[in-house]
Amino acid sequence: MSLSPPQLLIPREYRPGEARVAATPETVQRLTAKGLRLAVEAGAGEPSGFHDRAYAEAGAELLSPEAACWEQVDGVLCVQPPAQERLEQLRPGALLVGLLAPYGADALVGALNRRQVSAMALELLPRTSRAQTMDVLSSQANIAGYKAVLLAAAALDRYVPMLMTAAGTIQPARTLILGAGVAGLQALATARRLGSVVYVSDVRPAAREQVESLGGRFVAPPELGNTPAEVGGYAQAATEAFLAAQREQLEDQLAQADMVICTAQVPGRRAPRLISETMLDRLRPGSVVVDLAVGQGGNCACTVPGQTVLRNGVQLIGADALPSSVPNHASALYARNVAALLEHLLSLSSPEALPEEDGTAGLQGFCLNREDPIVAGCLITHAGRCWRPDVVGVPAADEPQLVGAGS
Repeated sequence: MSLSPPQLLIPREYRPGEARVAATPETVQRLTAKGLRLAVEAGAGEPSGFHDRAYAEAGAELLSPEAACWEQVDGVLCVQPPAQERLEQLRPGALLVGLLAPYGADALVGALNRRQVSAMALELLPRTSRAQTMDVLSSQANIAGYKAVLLAAAALDRYVPMLMTAAGTIQPARTLILGAGVAGLQALATARRLGSVVYVSDVRPAAREQVESLGGRFVAPPELGNTPAEVGGYAQAATEAFLAAQREQLEDQLAQADMVICTAQVPGRRAPRLISETMLDRLRPGSVVVDLAVGQGGNCACTVPGQTVLRNGVQLIGADALPSSVPNHASALYARNVAALLEHLLSLSSPEALPEEDGTAGLQGFCLNREDPIVAGCLITHAGRCWRPDVVGVPAADEPQLVGAGS
């Protein structure tokens, strides 16, 4: 008789350029202490600096990709959605947790429903104080903001800090950051540590306090009466008049900038176009633009995902996968977010759980109670049904443009 299969599987990520992993030896040990059994595909942590031996010492079972037995495991913890053939192998009732790109993901949801897999998309976790330890978007945006400044500084044709030399004084570089969300504020802090003078533009007047507390200079939004408000950490849709006024305001800032970091984006929605080609003409040759929103259409004209475009002497860097370029810490933070979510699901388990047809049944100790706001926010499929048709049924291209605070 074969041994009982592992409860949770951490597979190798198959997408090109994805170097993160969904569990680290630290979180394996943490989850094992909660009574969970974990298996790791051999080599899953190698790209992010976590060796197989460390996983084994932490209590995980090591499996070759051929022996992973996807059809037997109770759950899969991933970063990116697994390949279609892997999804088709999952058994009914299995749990899938990861960054599943749920917006308009009809094919993914169809496959999950056919297999009756319960899937939790981490992009949809509510941004509440209770869910802070699970907030994958914030932990990964923090890394993106940090690395964006390093990329810009490395590509810049001048020093970043002010230097006083025998040959004279070098003035500090000037950085303009669009969006004061998590990525924007980390970019601000990093640029300040490098010695840059930093200006930050955001549509929310309330962002001024955060910007100034980190040593930045706030560029107040245009005063047109109805300034976009904030909902769930993001700005609401702006009118075209507001967008036009904001672009006009940014033109003068761009003309003086050496480094521009674009962070204005909202998951599942097209990024607002804040820098047009005409505005790019105001940038001096040798300056650098890093567009973190390039994967969602881009804040800046002419940026291309994963490429650096040279336009009239200005480098336009399409930075669409920065967390994967810092895979060790990105994985450590991501894995802790996932572990916190699983611990939350375990804490919801109780004898009073409602029947599965009510969408609240647990599996192997996990309780997927949709009365819990965290579960209700990110549970996209369960028991052959889509629970977030408001997200899955609306393609990203059909969403209104926002001038957001960034991730």
